[in-house]
Amino acid sequence: MSAFDELMAFERDTQALGQIAGRLGWDQETMMPRGAAPQRGEEMAAIQAVLHERRSDTRVADWLAAAEAPDEAGAAQLREIRRSYERTMKVPADLAKRLAQVTSMAQGKWAAARSDEDVAAFVPVLEEVVALKREEGAALANGGDLYDAMVEDYEPYTTADQIAAIFDAMRPRLVDLRASVLAQPAPKALQGTFDETKQMQLTRKIAKTFGYDMSHGRVDKAVHPFSSGSGLDVRITTRTSETDPFNCFYSTIHEVGHGAYEQNISPDYLLTPLGAGVSMGVHESQSRIYENQIGRSRAFTGWLFGEMRNSFGDFGIADADAFYATVNAVHNGYIRTEADEVQYNLHIMLRFDLERALMSGDLQVKDLEAAWNDRFKADFGYAVDKPSNGCLQDVHWSVGLFGYFPTYSLGNVYAGCLNEALRQAVPDLDAQLAEGDTSGATTWLRENLQQFGGLRAPRDTIQHAAGTVPSHEPLLAYLEDKFNGIYGL
Repeated sequence: MSAFDELMAFERDTQALGQIAGRLGWDQETMMPRGAAPQRGEEMAAIQAVLHERRSDTRVADWLAAAEAPDEAGAAQLREIRRSYERTMKVPADLAKRLAQVTSMAQGKWAAARSDEDVAAFVPVLEEVVALKREEGAALANGGDLYDAMVEDYEPYTTADQIAAIFDAMRPRLVDLRASVLAQPAPKALQGTFDETKQMQLTRKIAKTFGYDMSHGRVDKAVHPFSSGSGLDVRITTRTSETDPFNCFYSTIHEVGHGAYEQNISPDYLLTPLGAGVSMGVHESQSRIYENQIGRSRAFTGWLFGEMRNSFGDFGIADADAFYATVNAVHNGYIRTEADEVQYNLHIMLRFDLERALMSGDLQVKDLEAAWNDRFKADFGYAVDKPSNGCLQDVHWSVGLFGYFPTYSLGNVYAGCLNEALRQAVPDLDAQLAEGDTSGATTWLRENLQQFGGLRAPRDTIQHAAGTVPSHEPLLAYLEDKFNGIYGL
């Protein structure tokens, strides 16, 4: 066997073990008996130890030095294996261990502080997390920008300055659009209760409507919806609320976007570094375009209105036009995960600026709550009422996920670019969606983006599919046109 073949065989086993770890995590969130948690913790720790040993195996360096790529895909495989190996080797083992220990403890302290509305109780442990993450960032950056090194974990080959330029251009227009929309009367809300068994029946139909392959996946319930796996086994979860069926249906569509991306990657890349989504931002572009530009479109909501009437009878919305407005209602709120399309990115920009300041040392943890509250008041126009609706609402910082937040909005930006290209490529898309047929959209996304997995860098992946360099303009134009129309601006 050549060095390339030996490396890929070794990597295939590593990837397979990673999939097993992911399956254990899926089970823990969905079906595992509550009493199994201690044993599951040991099982997960054992697999992670094996994975770390393989990812830092010195033979990988030898194979990389000797390997010759047979083609474009092979070159991409070597690129991604080298990037992962070099990052693994830059972080000292004792630092990685301390980070794991402190973030495990911090998550529990965050949960308790959030429950007690007590920021002061969380500050000391968050200071430890921030200090350790800055140490890790310095090791990874090797003299470069700490925060850039953190972003690299989630959106490779992208810098904080590139992200900031996009966000700084978007923020004023989003603040203005938000103010204009909320000055208008709100659409009518849903009324009554919606049987949760019927919700799950309809949500599985919706998943299939968006091309989710149930022979290689399944839909289950979890407290927090997520997708898991790649290749031939890709699972998603959703949640139900008796009074809010949209939570179920749009969580499902969102996770189907993630799941379909993984299901549609070329089988040639199965159990290789190219066999999964290339970045969190590109992954989010798929979930967002499925959920928003397709799933919340006037055409598709017209079909969904009929399906909901068939399942639940009259639920207080007069017709498909009113239903479209209800689905896309803009409303005040503190919580990122509950935000509408107009306001969601403002929540992300707030977090991006604050965590970047924490990493640079321009913001101290003890001043985080005041900085959060000031920024929220500036962008949303009202004050944070309690810490659980403010700086304690997200788990991300307690577990050390600095650099993750901006990928949510990058996904929206990428989705805007893809939607613009999709509409040009499939001019009769709305007519198809009105019949509940998403195949024009999902086929285009599969052929132009999803099948390639990690072959190209994230921005190159979007540029290849959309035909243009990624820009925030298509997203802003889409949002302004859509919500000006809904609210009669």
